[in-house]
Amino acid sequence: MSSTMSSFPERIELSGEGLVLRDWTEADLTAMPELFDHPDIAYWTPIVSPFDDAAARARLDRARQLRAEGTAVLLAITVDGGAPLGEVMVRRSPEGTEIGYAVGPAHRGQGLAARAVRVMAAYAFEQLAAEQVILELEAENAASVAVATKAGFTLLDVPLITGEEKGRPFTLQTWGLDRT
Repeated sequence: MSSTMSSFPERIELSGEGLVLRDWTEADLTAMPELFDHPDIAYWTPIVSPFDDAAARARLDRARQLRAEGTAVLLAITVDGGAPLGEVMVRRSPEGTEIGYAVGPAHRGQGLAARAVRVMAAYAFEQLAAEQVILELEAENAASVAVATKAGFTLLDVPLITGEEKGRPFTLQTWGLDRT
């Protein structure tokens, strides 16, 4: 791959597994706080907390900036292209092609995260020529470990990633899914 990353398409909509993953829009701004302003999301993810209307605007703007830079794509998780139920992201990083996700508290327990991760992994393999996609999770985050397992990822034998986010130390495991 050349040193300049190919850019992402201006618009992306992915369908599969009973989901439609679509671009965030201005119309989603009012729904975003309900999805992301939650103690679980504040604790386990780098998403800003509290997550209010200003945070929603900043996240939409940041999503557009990351897309334009060719760094990441953040898509709303929906069942029909309508109301957002969460978010799935694919990001090109030095560690690899990483997927991340967050599902709104009212929409958990429906397999949305695992299905969205599988759809995004297929996109990464087919459109980004990724050989492997990774998830970086804390071992104590049982829900995310369950998503990784359901989505077909396995724990990789690589060094743990340590750091601090929002004043809290973290240790991340790396889970991988190879192109088949």
